[in-house]
Amino acid sequence: MAGRLPACVIDVGTGYTKLGFAANKEPQFIIPSAIAIKESAKVGDQAIRRLTKGVEDLDFYIGDEAFDATGYAVKYPVRHGLVEDWDLMERFLEQCIFKYLRAEPEDHYFLLTEPPLNTPENREYTAEIMFESFNVPGLYIAVQAVLALAASWASRSVSERTLTGIVVDSGDGVTHVIPVAEGYVIGSCIKHIPIAGRNITYFIQSLLREREIGIPPEQSLETAKAIKERFCYICPDIAKEFAKYDADSSKWMKKYDGINSVTKSPFVVEVGYERFLGPEIFFHPEFSNPDFTTPLSEIVDTVIQNCPIDVRRPLYNNIVLSGGSTMFRDFGRRLQRDIKRTVDARLKLSETLSGGRIKPKPIDVQVISHHMQRYAVWFGGSMLASTPEFYQVCHTKAAYEEYGPSICRHNPVFGTMT
Repeated sequence: MAGRLPACVIDVGTGYTKLGFAANKEPQFIIPSAIAIKESAKVGDQAIRRLTKGVEDLDFYIGDEAFDATGYAVKYPVRHGLVEDWDLMERFLEQCIFKYLRAEPEDHYFLLTEPPLNTPENREYTAEIMFESFNVPGLYIAVQAVLALAASWASRSVSERTLTGIVVDSGDGVTHVIPVAEGYVIGSCIKHIPIAGRNITYFIQSLLREREIGIPPEQSLETAKAIKERFCYICPDIAKEFAKYDADSSKWMKKYDGINSVTKSPFVVEVGYERFLGPEIFFHPEFSNPDFTTPLSEIVDTVIQNCPIDVRRPLYNNIVLSGGSTMFRDFGRRLQRDIKRTVDARLKLSETLSGGRIKPKPIDVQVISHHMQRYAVWFGGSMLASTPEFYQVCHTKAAYEEYGPSICRHNPVFGTMT
C-alpha cells in the first residue's frame, strides 16, 4: 500500500458538493452544486453548433463562479439528491477533479456517494463517466447513510462502533430518515421529509417580510440565511419561549447588521421570535407547509416501527444526526426527548392493555450528536477510503473493461474497522 496516492472523496449534494482527499478531517473544498453554461444554439443552428462543439464543452463554470458568470445560465445537475442531467454532471465532475482537487484521475482511486434508493442505472452511468471519461483505476460508490454512521464513530469507543442505526440526514434540499442494519439500508422503510435547510430559510424570510421594512428585497433571502446560521436554535417548549421573549425582549433579541448591495448604506434587522420559530418547523411542520404536518420525531419512530422487530432496539439506541440542518443548538436533545415520550407512551399503553400483567422492558433512545456532523457523509467516506480494505472492495478499471458497468450495481459493505 506504500507509495499509493490518497483516494479522492467526492460527495455531491443537492445544495453543496464536498471535495477532498481521504484521511483528512474536513473537505478541502465546499462549493455549490451549480454549473453555468452558455445560453446558445437555437434549433436551426445545428451546423454552427457542431463546429463550435469542442469550444462549447470547455466553456462553463461551476460552484461560486457559476453565479458570477454573465451571459451564462445556471443549472443544477442534482435535484433532491438524484442526478437529473448526466452531461452536466460529467462537466461538473471534470472541474471538481482538475480545477479544484488538481488531481490526475488516472492516479487516484475514487469514492463517490449516492443517496438512499439510488437506482442501479444511476450507478452504471456514474461508472461509465468515471471509467470511460476520466479513466480512473478504481471506484467505490458508497451509500451516504452508511458513511454518516461511520462518521459518528469519531466520538465513540471502538467497542461501540456499529453499522446498525437510524440516520437523520438533513441538508439544504431534503431530509431523509434512513434505517441501516449491519451496513445495509432497509430501503422499504426510508422516509423523505419535505423540510430541510432551504425551507427554514424561506420561512424566516417570510417572517421577516411581515415585520421588517428595511431589508432590500433582493437581499432578503441571503439575510434570512445569515440569520438562520448565526442566531437560530431549537427550544424545548415553544409557549414558554414566547413568554420568555415577551418578559424580557432586550435579553433575547439579536441585531443583524447588513449593507445594501446597491446603495451601500447599512441596515439593521431586529431578530426575535425567528431565532426559535425557524428551526421549529422540524417539530411543527404545519407552520410553513399546510400539506405536511408530521413532526420529525414521529417520522423517526414510524420508520423504526416499520423495520424488522429484531433491529428496533438497536435502531432506537443509535439515531445519528448528519448534515448542516441538524447543527442547530439542542437539535439532538429535543429529538431524543420527543422520541422517548412517544416510545414510553406506547410501552405504558401496552402495559395498561395487558391489565398490568406484562411489564415491557424500557427502550433506550439515544440521539448521537458529534463534532463531524456537518460533513458527516464526507468525513465517513474519508475515514473508510483511508483503510487498506477500501482498495480490496473497489471496482477496478480491469473488472470494468471485462464485465462492463453492471459491476457497480453492487458495492460490498465494508467498514467493520477496529
